[in-house]
Amino acid sequence: MIYIVIGFLWLSICLYIILGGADFGAGIVELFTHKKARHKTKEIMYESIAPVWEANHMWLIIAIVILFVGFPEIYTTMSTYLHIPLVLMLVGIIARGTAFTFRHYDAVKDNMQVLYTQVFYYASLLTPFFLGLIAAATVSHSINPDAIGFLDLYIFSWLNWFGVSVGLFTVSLCAYLASIFSLRETRDKADLTLMIRKSQQTMIFVVITGILVFVTAYISDIPLLMWVFSKPLGIMAIVFATIALLLILRAMNQRKLLPVRALAGFQMVMILVAATYQHNPDIILLGNGQHLSLLEHMAPEKTIAALGWALMLGSLFILPFLFYLMASFSRQRK
Repeated sequence: MIYIVIGFLWLSICLYIILGGADFGAGIVELFTHKKARHKTKEIMYESIAPVWEANHMWLIIAIVILFVGFPEIYTTMSTYLHIPLVLMLVGIIARGTAFTFRHYDAVKDNMQVLYTQVFYYASLLTPFFLGLIAAATVSHSINPDAIGFLDLYIFSWLNWFGVSVGLFTVSLCAYLASIFSLRETRDKADLTLMIRKSQQTMIFVVITGILVFVTAYISDIPLLMWVFSKPLGIMAIVFATIALLLILRAMNQRKLLPVRALAGFQMVMILVAATYQHNPDIILLGNGQHLSLLEHMAPEKTIAALGWALMLGSLFILPFLFYLMASFSRQRK
């Protein structure tokens, strides 16, 4: 049953990165769009994220519940040493959702719309950045329970050059997903040309920040190159992600956009596999040489069994209604 629970944890993280990432990326792409094209970008992005934006954070909640119930020691470690970026990320999620709601559904249109828009932009930018900082902290050996002093325990455990680079990489991935997902929501050739240009720009940003991640990992003595390229699985994951990118470029050039969302989602899965497979099932690598493993630091077997059954039964209710939600929005757009 433990492998079922781990599977649901990994699936929920993947779906949150793909769907939630595209959600956050909508605000990022709009923020970095020229003012003349910003209104059109806003309309396209709204159509793109409308089917899933309210349900996205369900996957984050599922991941948190799995950690809290099934892996309490891992949950405690993360919520203790990473409580500052976690709180800032959650504040960003709340601020962004609130701003999005009032921005689109406020009955009164006044100067407050400007404030809602700015909150939406910068919460969309900062939330995935802190998510990247948290992810980097779990594998960079920067969390050291034996450290002395507030800064070493609660600041430098996540605030470092490697974490910043991963945060920027996460931001670029979100913008990339949003721009790719929006291609099929365009109404005419001008809109499609605009979003293709945005997609190409975000691709460049992903490559630059990806290189920056490897550079800062090398400077910080983090064996990221070894993790990714030392075994066939990592090399295959990178090759498949690259092939998916080439197929997306070909689809954009030929204006055949049906497979682009699936290909972009597949890319994210391959990037996660490449980044995590070497130290799996170790989910946190500590600075004192120890680690926290999903297999070694799990809850009692009865708890894991109950959690596994709850996840399997819950998925029977969640997934059909999620597909129904997406189908309903698709019919509305026709």
